Amino acid sequence: MIQKVSPHIVQNEPLLFERSTPGKCGCELPPLDVPPVDAQQVLGKENVRDEIEDFPEISELEVLRHFTRLSSWNYGIDLGLYPLGSCTMKYNPRVNEVVARLEGLAWAHPYQPEELSQGAMEVIAMLEQALAEITGMDAVTLQPAAGAHGEFTGILMIRALLESRGGPRKKILVPDSAHGTNPATAAMIGYTVENIRSNERGMVDLEALAKAANEDVAALMITNPNTLGIFEENIQKICAILHDCGGLVYMDGANMNALAGIVRPGDFGIDVMHLNLHKTFSTPHGGGGPGAGAVAVAKSLTPFLPAPRLKREGDRWVWNYDLPQSVGRVRAFYGNFGVLVRALAYVLAHGNGIRQATLDALLNANYVRAALEPYYDIAYPSPTMHECVFSDDRQAKKGVRTGDIAKRLIDYGFHPYTVSFPLIVRGALMIEPTETESKRELDLFIDAMISIAKEVEENPELVKKAPYSTRTRRVDEVTAARRPIVRWRRNENRTPQQAQDVKEASSSQVTA
Repeated sequence: MIQKVSPHIVQNEPLLFERSTPGKCGCELPPLDVPPVDAQQVLGKENVRDEIEDFPEISELEVLRHFTRLSSWNYGIDLGLYPLGSCTMKYNPRVNEVVARLEGLAWAHPYQPEELSQGAMEVIAMLEQALAEITGMDAVTLQPAAGAHGEFTGILMIRALLESRGGPRKKILVPDSAHGTNPATAAMIGYTVENIRSNERGMVDLEALAKAANEDVAALMITNPNTLGIFEENIQKICAILHDCGGLVYMDGANMNALAGIVRPGDFGIDVMHLNLHKTFSTPHGGGGPGAGAVAVAKSLTPFLPAPRLKREGDRWVWNYDLPQSVGRVRAFYGNFGVLVRALAYVLAHGNGIRQATLDALLNANYVRAALEPYYDIAYPSPTMHECVFSDDRQAKKGVRTGDIAKRLIDYGFHPYTVSFPLIVRGALMIEPTETESKRELDLFIDAMISIAKEVEENPELVKKAPYSTRTRRVDEVTAARRPIVRWRRNENRTPQQAQDVKEASSSQVTA
């Protein structure tokens, strides 16, 4: 049934435009103490308007309460677990934020001369050195602004190296267990993409790879551990196959949280890789904000790194632009500096503890897997690294799919896991707890997942209609995609269909 609730906990918050009352003002200004000026005369009539059309007229207190209520709707890492597989949504230590807000760093201007930027340049140099050591690579660039941008930079360098050897070649091999951005990156740089299938253990099929590797192949783009959370145990053989045909190996380092401090990709033959600093190195993640896709390379690719590069001259740092083989700039200035500061703070705070953080991530993922295997089908039998992937095959027999389970999980107070990815697993449930979650939090999550599995067996319709506790119940995702409401307009200006869409989208349903 529909239940009336207090306006202070109302599930549907009206827009400021809808709260507006003509004549209401959020502030009161003192009388002018200077002669008034005719704005039209000074600025020109065409540049002045009497009022802003549809501008909300509302009090300061109403604005304050409106945005405070909206903020309470957000689910964040400060509230609970983000079990999103492949995303590594770990907690960001507050010391990182303190360091990033140091006045000399936070207020550094990108146009400052080098002599006033030595501290910032030292931060960049220290982080590049640390990441090179962690990955086992020869050099690192911090210019790329995000992971996919790092991929783009890496493949651009591979193309430049191959061109210097006589030709860029034609295609890039991408395993079906790789991240989805990999084939997109290859296509953007002009390569055709050939898919390499996984074997029954969820790893690259060596026989299929050997057949595909020839003189037309520029590189293999591999994610390791792959999106199934499985380590490619034949990675050295994989690299050898590519190198024997004159190709290179690009590693998507988005899952480096499973390797840091334990194994170095450079040691098993990787030529170039990117690192998502907002994942492994714990800078803020999500919300469309800045990221960082540092790229680490082997010696053969160092001449092609983006310009400029840091260079030490005596007791100071300078930017070196004299790099004739460089692929050029890939980012204005030099990366998202605040993100780099946070990453360096994380590395320095942990030191050798990075290895323990990785081991904790592996332990947490395997703890979740062991607890849930009696209730959900594991996708592949291979050992799990930092994340585990189940399928909904058992629940699908009752008509319940992975999306239904995820929506029901919201009612238990948890953010959903990654739904229906990777694509090679039908009805995938992809879970990555990260190292920052306690056993207590993991047990609560496990209990919720087990409870849902039992609900599926006893009352599948209950799960199929979830969630029940959210402000908006089941969203018609097809309609939302095809007829999105992307801006507000007055009721009298809406078409009948738009008015109905708004009514349905904003309706509040609180069920007892």
